[in-house]
Amino acid sequence: MTFKIFNTMSRKKEIFQPLKDREVRMYTCGPTVYDYAHIGNFRTYIWQDLLRRWLKFKGFKVKQVMNLTDVDDKTIKGSQNEGVPLQKFTQKYTDLFLEDAKALNIENPEVLVPATKHIKEMVALVKKLLQKKFAYETEDGIYFDISKFKDYGKLSKLKLSELKPGARIRSDLYEKEQAQDFALWKFWDENDGEVFWDVGIGRGRPGWHLECSAMSMKYLGESFDIHTGGIDLMFPHHENEIAQSEAATGKPFVTYWIHGEHLLVEGRKMSKSLGNFITVHELLEKDYDPIAIRYLLLSTHYKQQLNFTYLALQSAKNAVEKIHDFIQRLGDVKSGKHNRDVEMLIKHSLMKFEDKLDDDLKINEALAEIFELMNEINRLIDKREINRSDAKNVREFLLTIDKVLGLNLSKVKKEKISPVVKKLIAQREKARKSGDFETADKIREQLLEKYRIVLEDTPKGVKWKHV
Repeated sequence: MTFKIFNTMSRKKEIFQPLKDREVRMYTCGPTVYDYAHIGNFRTYIWQDLLRRWLKFKGFKVKQVMNLTDVDDKTIKGSQNEGVPLQKFTQKYTDLFLEDAKALNIENPEVLVPATKHIKEMVALVKKLLQKKFAYETEDGIYFDISKFKDYGKLSKLKLSELKPGARIRSDLYEKEQAQDFALWKFWDENDGEVFWDVGIGRGRPGWHLECSAMSMKYLGESFDIHTGGIDLMFPHHENEIAQSEAATGKPFVTYWIHGEHLLVEGRKMSKSLGNFITVHELLEKDYDPIAIRYLLLSTHYKQQLNFTYLALQSAKNAVEKIHDFIQRLGDVKSGKHNRDVEMLIKHSLMKFEDKLDDDLKINEALAEIFELMNEINRLIDKREINRSDAKNVREFLLTIDKVLGLNLSKVKKEKISPVVKKLIAQREKARKSGDFETADKIREQLLEKYRIVLEDTPKGVKWKHV
C-alpha cells in the first residue's frame, strides 16, 4: 500500500512523494531549552520518531533536522534568573532533554542544530528580505511586512481581511490570535543583558521564527519534503516560516506540513497554574518505566488528543509487560510438529500492520493487529500446535516491527531464577496445595520483598516474574 499522510496545507490525506526519489528531508521543531521538556513535548517528539522510523522501514533514506532554540525571551530570562551565562544555562537543559529522549528510545536526528551556532545564516536571510523589500527597519528591530507576501495565511487559512499589516509584535511570548508584522532581528535593549551579536544589520539577536527558516534551509535546501510540529505551532510560527522563506527564495518552502494534536492531563490542559504540569524527568525519577511512557505517548493517533492519566500509564505498562511475557513464552515452546498456519498468521499480521501505518500512521489500529496475533499464537501454544521454529519466526517478526515501534523488544530475555528462589516457589506450592495458606502467603511475601518475584496462580500451575 502507498503511504498517505495528512497534509495541513491541503487539509487532506495525500500520497507521500518526496522531491528526491527514495530520499526524505524532514525538519522537526525542537525544544526551547530553558526548562525540563514536559510530556506534551515528548508526545510530539515520539509521533515524529514513529514517522521517521516508518519512512526508514519503507526503504526511504531519511535526513531529519531538529533545532534547539537556545536564544529567545525565555532562555535569556531563565539565564538571568539563575545568574549564569546563556550558553551554560541552555547547555544544561539541552543535556537533560537528550537524556530524556534517550530514555524514551527516540532516535537521534541526523542533524541537531542550536540556533546560536547559525547567526551568520540568519543575518544573510534578513539581508535578503531587506533587499527584496519584504522587511523594514524600526527603532527596535527589523520586521517582516506580512502585507507584502500575498500568500500569507495559506497554512492557517487566515483571510486577508483579518491581517493587521503595520501592527508589530516584537516579543517571542505573545498571543497567537492576531496576524501582525513579526520581528526578524531584535535590536539590543537592556533586558537582553549580555546577549547580542554585533553584525552588519545592527547589534541584536534573532527572532524566534527566523531561526527555523535559516537552519532548515541550510541543511535541507530551499525546498524540502516534511515539516513537523505540534498544532499550536501552525500559527503564527509555521505561517511566518513560510512567509519569510518563500519571500526570500521565491520557491515553495515545504511540501507536507504535519501537525500533531495536544496532550491533556486528566482531561484538562496542562499548566503549572493547574498543578498538572508533568515532565518526563519527573516520571523517570519516580521510577516509571520509560518504555511504558513511550508506549502511552505512542499509542494514540497523532491527530487525536491524548489524555494522560496515571491509570492510562499503568495500562501502558501492562501492555508492554504483556508483550514481554509473550516473547518469553515463545522461548518456552519445545520441539514439535511445524504448523503452516503460523507463517500465514505472520504474513497477514504484517500486511495489516503496514496497511494501518500506511494510512496516516494509524498506530492504534496497527498495535491492535499485533495483539490479535499474540492472542492467536497463545491459543496455538495452549493447544501445543506450534513448535520451536514457529515460535522463533513469531519472535523475529516482533523484532522486525519493533524497528518501527521502538519498544526495545530485542532486550527481552528469558528470565532466570536462582536455586534458592526455585526452592521457595516449590515450598510455597506444596503449602498451598496442602491447605497451609498462612505459610504460602508468607513465602509469597518473602519472594516479593527480598527477591522482587511476583507469583501468579493459574489453572496450568504457578507462574512467576521479576518486578
